[in-house]
Amino acid sequence: MSFHEVQFPANLSFGALGGPQRRVDVVALANGFEERNTPWAHSRRVYDAGLGLRSLDDVEAVIAFYEARYGQIYGFRWKDWSDYKSSKPSAPIGRWDQQIAVGNGVKTQFQIIKTYRSGGHAYARPIVKPVQGSVLVAVEQDDKSDTIDYTVDDTTGVITFFNPPDPDTRVYAGYEFDVPVRFDSDSLLANIASFHAGQVPDIPVREVRV
Repeated sequence: MSFHEVQFPANLSFGALGGPQRRVDVVALANGFEERNTPWAHSRRVYDAGLGLRSLDDVEAVIAFYEARYGQIYGFRWKDWSDYKSSKPSAPIGRWDQQIAVGNGVKTQFQIIKTYRSGGHAYARPIVKPVQGSVLVAVEQDDKSDTIDYTVDDTTGVITFFNPPDPDTRVYAGYEFDVPVRFDSDSLLANIASFHAGQVPDIPVREVRV
């Protein structure tokens, strides 16, 4: 996939509208009951970047960013200010924020995940674009050191240990992360007069699978 490892200006994504989207097929039965199913194992995020713009300089910056991505051709990183780290929004990142795996004494590579829990149910979201230098790792109660005990691929979210964690040991990680996205329109329409009057352009952005 064509992807640029560059982040959309974080100050412009602040204030943007967006969140998770799931595709669910709903079939209404003759007796009034429903059957519901989804072809997606994972949700996708959708955003409107236009709501984060506050000045004509912001418009110019987004146009430059859009042109450099060739519109929808190249994906890029997006900071979702409502959900961008392993800890709670009010808490600092800690290496025991998220349990990502259990060792078996053989496996050395583990995908970073973030688990969402509610009412006894949980969803594990793969984190494929961790922020460089932000990842902290532990195995059980032991702190692990980057480049000494493991490495992190910031483009895939895979942690590789130099020595496999022992069997039945829990692997933890704390991190910041971006969302891989692309622009979801072949054009950007900005009305300068209406922008001064409080109107902002519609700039749809959609998460992509990488």
